Amino acid sequence: MALLAHISDLHIDGTERGEDRARRVLEHLRGQPVDAVLLTGDIADHGAESEYETARRLLAGGPPVLACPGNHDDRGAFRKVLLDAPAAATPVNRLHRVGDLAVLLCDSTIPGRAEGRLDEQTLAWMRSTLDDLGDAPAVVAFHHPPVPLHHPLPDSMALTEPHALAAVLDRHPNVIGVLTGHAHTAAATTFAGRPVLCAPAVTWTLRLPWEGDDVADLEAPPALAYHVIDGDRIVTHYRVVP
Repeated sequence: MALLAHISDLHIDGTERGEDRARRVLEHLRGQPVDAVLLTGDIADHGAESEYETARRLLAGGPPVLACPGNHDDRGAFRKVLLDAPAAATPVNRLHRVGDLAVLLCDSTIPGRAEGRLDEQTLAWMRSTLDDLGDAPAVVAFHHPPVPLHHPLPDSMALTEPHALAAVLDRHPNVIGVLTGHAHTAAATTFAGRPVLCAPAVTWTLRLPWEGDDVADLEAPPALAYHVIDGDRIVTHYRVVP
């Protein structure tokens, strides 16, 4: 069994507010028995190295952090600061193991664009990696949800060409779930026969169409998801951090 804490959309932007909200969540997680923290993108707000330096400082000293980029992130600065790797413009795709579970961290970003896409390089990496895993249970994590969430904001910049992802999942029944961010609201749905579990945002919460005219609820507390993964089953609990 594995316990993943899933956070997303820190949007570290150099302000005291952004740093404080991220700190509250990460300090909370240091007291929890999680095996790893999954961070599904938009770590920085402007993609600046200074924003990643702040994030790196906040992320240090706790459980292992498994991160992939979002549309606000910069691949070069992400690699340089968070991964201690040379800056490069190619997709950031990495495999991590959490016990028996394989976590595929995929790059769904299109540099300079808000919407997402799993490009052919990323899809080829996914196919090859999943082929090598055989029957080992796996989850696929990236930023943009592959299905409509019935809100005009995230739906206007969702994952494009989701059929390409569906084709990969159809070939690999060992993928037990898809974990994303980007929506700024806790959400659960299905795609290609798998659960899609969206982490809420740390920075602000999306108001749904029937909840008022203002899109962003800046006063709602930051929130996160806990995924309990037992074999081929995912049980998810959502929590706010006061």
